[in-house]
Amino acid sequence: MIVGSGPSGIQAAIHAARNQTKVAIIGKVKMSWITSAHLENYCCMDGKIDGLEFLNDGIKQARRFGTEVFDEDVLKIDRKSKKFHMETEEGNKFIGTAIIIATGVRKNKLGIKGESEFLGRGLSYCVECDANFFKGKNVAVVGDGSAAASGALLLVYYGNEIYLICKKLKVKDRLEEQVRSSGIKMLEGNVIEEIQGKEKVERIVLKDGRILKVEGVFVELGSKGAIELLSNLGIGLDDDGFIETNKKQETNVSGIYAAGDVCGPPFQVAKAVGEGCVAGLNASNYAKNIKKM
Repeated sequence: MIVGSGPSGIQAAIHAARNQTKVAIIGKVKMSWITSAHLENYCCMDGKIDGLEFLNDGIKQARRFGTEVFDEDVLKIDRKSKKFHMETEEGNKFIGTAIIIATGVRKNKLGIKGESEFLGRGLSYCVECDANFFKGKNVAVVGDGSAAASGALLLVYYGNEIYLICKKLKVKDRLEEQVRSSGIKMLEGNVIEEIQGKEKVERIVLKDGRILKVEGVFVELGSKGAIELLSNLGIGLDDDGFIETNKKQETNVSGIYAAGDVCGPPFQVAKAVGEGCVAGLNASNYAKNIKKM
Protein backbone atom coordinates (compact mmCIF):
# COMPACT_ATOMS: atom_id res chain seq x y z
CA MET A 1 0.00 0.00 0.00
CA ILE A 2 1.45 3.34 -1.08
CA VAL A 3 0.23 6.46 0.68
CA GLY A 4 0.65 9.42 -1.66
CA SER A 5 0.37 9.85 -5.41
CA GLY A 6 3.22 12.21 -6.15
CA PRO A 7 6.41 11.31 -8.08
CA SER A 8 7.90 9.09 -5.35
CA GLY A 9 4.67 7.16 -4.76
CA ILE A 10 4.03 6.62 -8.45
CA GLN A 11 7.58 5.43 -9.12
CA ALA A 12 7.38 3.09 -6.13
CA ALA A 13 4.15 1.64 -7.52
CA ILE A 14 5.65 1.06 -10.97
CA HIS A 15 8.61 -0.89 -9.59
CA ALA A 16 6.63 -2.82 -6.97
CA ALA A 17 3.96 -3.82 -9.50
CA ARG A 18 6.54 -4.87 -12.07
CA ASN A 19 8.09 -6.98 -9.31
CA GLN A 20 4.89 -9.04 -9.28
CA THR A 21 3.26 -7.79 -6.08
CA LYS A 22 -0.27 -6.48 -5.61
CA VAL A 23 -0.06 -2.71 -5.27
CA ALA A 24 -2.48 0.08 -4.36
CA ILE A 25 -1.85 3.82 -4.43
CA ILE A 26 -4.10 5.75 -2.05
CA GLY A 27 -3.98 9.53 -2.38
CA LYS A 28 -5.26 12.50 -4.33
CA VAL A 29 -3.09 13.33 -7.33
CA LYS A 30 -4.22 16.96 -7.32
CA MET A 31 -2.92 17.41 -3.77
CA SER A 32 0.68 17.08 -4.95
CA TRP A 33 2.51 20.42 -5.05
CA ILE A 34 3.77 19.66 -8.53
CA THR A 35 0.27 19.95 -10.03
CA SER A 36 0.50 23.72 -9.68
CA ALA A 37 3.93 23.91 -11.29
CA HIS A 38 5.86 22.62 -14.27
CA LEU A 39 8.81 20.27 -14.49
CA GLU A 40 12.09 21.06 -16.22
CA ASN A 41 15.81 20.28 -15.88
CA TYR A 42 14.88 16.64 -15.42
CA CYS A 43 17.25 13.97 -16.76
CA CYS A 44 16.66 12.98 -20.39
CA MET A 45 13.72 15.38 -20.76
CA ASP A 46 14.25 18.44 -22.93
CA GLY A 47 12.07 21.45 -22.16
CA LYS A 48 9.15 21.79 -19.75
CA ILE A 49 6.14 19.63 -18.92
CA ASP A 50 3.01 20.53 -16.97
CA GLY A 51 3.10 19.04 -13.46
CA LEU A 52 -0.38 17.51 -13.59
CA GLU A 53 0.32 16.01 -17.01
CA PHE A 54 3.53 14.52 -15.63
CA LEU A 55 1.70 12.84 -12.75
CA ASN A 56 -1.21 11.62 -14.87
CA ASP A 57 1.21 9.98 -17.28
CA GLY A 58 2.87 8.28 -14.31
CA ILE A 59 -0.49 7.01 -13.02
CA LYS A 60 -1.19 5.52 -16.46
CA GLN A 61 2.14 3.71 -16.32
CA ALA A 62 1.47 2.37 -12.82
CA ARG A 63 -1.99 1.15 -13.86
CA ARG A 64 -0.54 -0.54 -16.93
CA PHE A 65 1.55 -2.73 -14.62
CA GLY A 66 -1.45 -3.60 -12.47
CA THR A 67 -1.49 -0.92 -9.77
CA GLU A 68 -4.90 0.01 -8.38
CA VAL A 69 -5.34 3.73 -7.74
CA PHE A 70 -7.76 5.22 -5.20
CA ASP A 71 -8.28 8.99 -5.34
CA GLU A 72 -9.00 9.57 -1.65
CA ASP A 73 -7.18 10.47 1.54
CA VAL A 74 -5.97 7.99 4.16
CA LEU A 75 -7.28 8.78 7.65
CA LYS A 76 -5.88 5.98 9.77
CA ILE A 77 -3.18 3.31 9.77
CA ASP A 78 -2.89 0.54 12.36
CA ARG A 79 -0.85 -2.63 12.66
CA LYS A 80 -2.33 -5.94 13.70
CA SER A 81 0.13 -8.82 13.83
CA LYS A 82 2.09 -8.72 10.55
CA LYS A 83 -0.58 -6.83 8.62
CA PHE A 84 -1.24 -3.12 8.23
CA HIS A 85 -4.85 -1.91 8.27
CA MET A 86 -5.70 1.34 6.55
CA GLU A 87 -8.96 3.32 6.46
CA THR A 88 -9.83 6.14 4.05
CA GLU A 89 -12.20 9.09 4.11
CA GLU A 90 -14.71 7.09 2.06
CA GLY A 91 -14.69 4.34 4.68
CA ASN A 92 -12.76 1.96 2.44
CA LYS A 93 -10.49 -0.44 4.28
CA PHE A 94 -7.25 -1.93 3.02
CA ILE A 95 -5.06 -4.66 4.45
CA GLY A 96 -1.47 -5.03 3.34
CA THR A 97 1.90 -6.46 4.25
CA ALA A 98 4.05 -3.41 3.52
CA ILE A 99 3.50 0.34 3.36
CA ILE A 100 5.39 3.05 1.53
CA ILE A 101 4.86 6.54 2.90
CA ALA A 102 5.17 9.07 0.08
CA THR A 103 2.97 11.87 1.36
CA GLY A 104 5.39 14.71 0.74
CA VAL A 105 5.59 17.46 3.33
CA ARG A 106 3.01 19.95 4.45
CA LYS A 107 4.27 23.46 3.83
CA ASN A 108 1.01 25.38 4.20
CA LYS A 109 0.58 27.91 6.98
CA LEU A 110 -2.10 30.50 7.58
CA GLY A 111 0.31 33.40 7.40
CA ILE A 112 -1.66 35.49 9.88
CA LYS A 113 -0.78 37.59 12.90
CA GLY A 114 -0.19 35.46 15.96
CA GLU A 115 0.51 32.20 14.13
CA SER A 116 4.22 31.98 14.78
CA GLU A 117 3.99 33.68 18.19
CA PHE A 118 1.61 31.06 19.63
CA LEU A 119 3.17 27.93 18.12
CA GLY A 120 3.40 25.47 21.01
CA ARG A 121 1.36 27.79 23.21
CA GLY A 122 -2.07 26.80 21.98
CA LEU A 123 -1.36 26.57 18.25
CA SER A 124 -0.50 23.21 16.68
CA TYR A 125 -0.24 21.62 13.25
CA CYS A 126 -1.07 18.08 14.39
CA VAL A 127 -4.33 17.08 16.09
CA GLU A 128 -3.24 13.48 16.70
CA CYS A 129 -0.08 14.71 18.42
CA ASP A 130 -1.59 17.35 20.70
CA ALA A 131 -5.32 16.68 21.18
CA ASN A 132 -4.75 15.40 24.71
CA PHE A 133 -3.57 18.85 25.84
CA PHE A 134 -6.99 20.36 25.15
CA LYS A 135 -9.33 18.29 27.31
CA GLY A 136 -12.47 20.24 28.16
CA LYS A 137 -11.34 23.32 26.22
CA ASN A 138 -12.78 25.30 23.32
CA VAL A 139 -10.76 24.57 20.20
CA ALA A 140 -10.78 25.77 16.59
CA VAL A 141 -9.65 23.68 13.63
CA VAL A 142 -8.75 25.50 10.42
CA GLY A 143 -8.84 23.78 7.03
CA ASP A 144 -11.15 22.44 4.35
CA GLY A 145 -9.66 18.98 3.69
CA SER A 146 -9.73 15.55 5.27
CA ALA A 147 -7.07 16.39 7.86
CA ALA A 148 -9.20 19.23 9.26
CA ALA A 149 -12.44 17.23 9.16
CA SER A 150 -11.03 14.10 10.81
CA GLY A 151 -9.07 16.23 13.28
CA ALA A 152 -12.23 18.04 14.37
CA LEU A 153 -14.01 14.70 14.79
CA LEU A 154 -11.19 13.45 17.03
CA LEU A 155 -11.29 16.60 19.15
CA VAL A 156 -14.97 15.99 19.91
CA TYR A 157 -13.75 13.31 22.35
CA TYR A 158 -11.40 15.72 24.09
CA GLY A 159 -12.59 19.31 23.91
CA ASN A 160 -15.68 21.28 24.86
CA GLU A 161 -16.79 23.45 21.91
CA ILE A 162 -15.14 22.46 18.64
CA TYR A 163 -15.18 24.90 15.72
CA LEU A 164 -14.29 23.98 12.14
CA ILE A 165 -13.40 27.06 10.14
CA CYS A 166 -13.09 26.87 6.36
CA LYS A 167 -14.11 28.62 3.18
CA LYS A 168 -15.82 25.45 1.98
CA LEU A 169 -15.45 21.88 3.19
CA LYS A 170 -13.89 19.73 0.45
CA VAL A 171 -14.10 16.10 1.56
CA LYS A 172 -15.88 12.95 0.47
CA ASP A 173 -19.59 12.67 1.27
CA ARG A 174 -19.20 10.12 4.06
CA LEU A 175 -16.71 12.23 6.00
CA GLU A 176 -18.77 15.39 5.52
CA GLU A 177 -21.87 13.65 6.88
CA GLN A 178 -19.92 12.59 9.97
CA VAL A 179 -18.78 16.15 10.60
CA ARG A 180 -22.20 17.71 10.14
CA SER A 181 -23.87 15.23 12.48
CA SER A 182 -21.19 15.40 15.20
CA GLY A 183 -22.06 18.61 17.03
CA ILE A 184 -19.02 20.40 15.60
CA LYS A 185 -19.78 24.08 15.00
CA MET A 186 -19.21 24.62 11.28
CA LEU A 187 -18.13 28.11 10.27
CA GLU A 188 -17.97 27.83 6.50
CA GLY A 189 -17.24 30.83 4.32
CA ASN A 190 -14.95 32.29 6.95
CA VAL A 191 -11.26 32.62 7.73
CA ILE A 192 -9.19 33.52 10.78
CA GLU A 193 -7.54 36.92 10.53
CA GLU A 194 -5.70 36.97 13.84
CA ILE A 195 -4.85 34.82 16.86
CA GLN A 196 -4.72 36.71 20.13
CA GLY A 197 -3.70 36.14 23.73
CA LYS A 198 -1.03 36.92 26.30
CA GLU A 199 1.09 33.93 27.25
CA LYS A 200 -1.08 31.50 25.26
CA VAL A 201 -3.99 31.43 22.81
CA GLU A 202 -7.10 33.08 24.24
CA ARG A 203 -9.22 34.04 21.23
CA ILE A 204 -9.35 34.29 17.45
CA VAL A 205 -10.67 37.07 15.23
CA LEU A 206 -12.66 36.02 12.16
CA LYS A 207 -12.95 37.86 8.88
CA ASP A 208 -16.62 38.65 9.55
CA GLY A 209 -15.63 40.45 12.77
CA ARG A 210 -16.64 37.74 15.22
CA ILE A 211 -14.33 36.94 18.12
CA LEU A 212 -14.28 33.37 19.41
CA LYS A 213 -12.88 32.50 22.82
CA VAL A 214 -10.72 29.44 22.29
CA GLU A 215 -7.67 27.99 24.01
CA GLY A 216 -6.43 26.00 21.06
CA VAL A 217 -6.04 26.42 17.30
CA PHE A 218 -5.15 23.51 15.02
CA VAL A 219 -4.02 24.37 11.50
CA GLU A 220 -4.80 21.35 9.31
CA LEU A 221 -4.52 22.34 5.67
CA GLY A 222 -4.89 19.57 3.11
CA SER A 223 -4.66 15.83 3.77
CA LYS A 224 -3.02 14.08 6.71
CA GLY A 225 0.74 14.11 6.74
CA ALA A 226 3.12 11.34 7.73
CA ILE A 227 3.45 12.42 11.36
CA GLU A 228 -0.30 12.26 11.95
CA LEU A 229 -0.76 8.95 10.14
CA LEU A 230 2.17 7.22 11.82
CA SER A 231 2.06 8.73 15.30
CA ASN A 232 0.78 5.46 16.81
CA LEU A 233 3.35 3.21 15.09
CA GLY A 234 6.57 4.59 16.55
CA ILE A 235 8.19 5.78 13.34
CA GLY A 236 11.60 7.36 13.90
CA LEU A 237 12.07 10.99 12.88
CA ASP A 238 15.23 13.06 12.60
CA ASP A 239 15.85 16.35 14.40
CA ASP A 240 14.01 18.27 11.66
CA GLY A 241 10.91 16.08 11.77
CA PHE A 242 11.58 14.07 8.60
CA ILE A 243 11.26 10.27 8.47
CA GLU A 244 14.57 8.49 8.95
CA THR A 245 15.36 5.70 6.50
CA ASN A 246 18.33 3.54 5.55
CA LYS A 247 19.66 2.91 2.04
CA LYS A 248 16.75 0.56 1.36
CA GLN A 249 14.30 3.34 2.31
CA GLU A 250 13.32 1.23 5.34
CA THR A 251 12.12 2.99 8.47
CA ASN A 252 12.76 1.70 11.98
CA VAL A 253 9.44 -0.18 11.80
CA SER A 254 9.57 -3.40 9.78
CA GLY A 255 7.32 -3.30 6.77
CA ILE A 256 7.16 0.50 6.57
CA TYR A 257 9.18 2.35 3.95
CA ALA A 258 9.32 6.03 3.04
CA ALA A 259 10.37 8.02 -0.01
CA GLY A 260 10.42 11.55 -1.37
CA ASP A 261 10.08 14.89 0.40
CA VAL A 262 8.84 13.20 3.58
CA CYS A 263 12.42 11.96 4.03
CA GLY A 264 13.88 15.46 3.85
CA PRO A 265 15.66 17.78 1.41
CA PRO A 266 16.59 18.40 -1.31
CA PHE A 267 12.96 18.71 -2.42
CA GLN A 268 13.53 17.64 -6.01
CA VAL A 269 11.55 15.33 -8.27
CA ALA A 270 14.73 13.48 -9.26
CA LYS A 271 15.42 12.56 -5.63
CA ALA A 272 11.79 11.58 -5.02
CA VAL A 273 11.71 9.30 -8.06
CA GLY A 274 15.00 7.62 -7.12
CA GLU A 275 13.88 6.95 -3.58
CA GLY A 276 10.51 5.74 -4.86
CA CYS A 277 12.27 3.19 -7.06
CA VAL A 278 14.33 1.88 -4.13
CA ALA A 279 11.34 1.80 -1.77
CA GLY A 280 9.12 0.05 -4.32
CA LEU A 281 11.59 -2.75 -4.97
CA ASN A 282 12.45 -3.35 -1.32
CA ALA A 283 8.89 -3.15 -0.03
CA SER A 284 7.85 -5.60 -2.74
CA ASN A 285 10.58 -8.06 -1.78
CA TYR A 286 9.65 -7.69 1.89
CA ALA A 287 6.01 -8.51 1.12
CA LYS A 288 7.03 -11.58 -0.89
CA ASN A 289 9.21 -12.89 1.91
CA ILE A 290 6.47 -12.41 4.51
CA LYS A 291 4.04 -14.31 2.29
CA LYS A 292 6.41 -17.29 2.17
CA MET A 293 6.58 -17.58 5.96
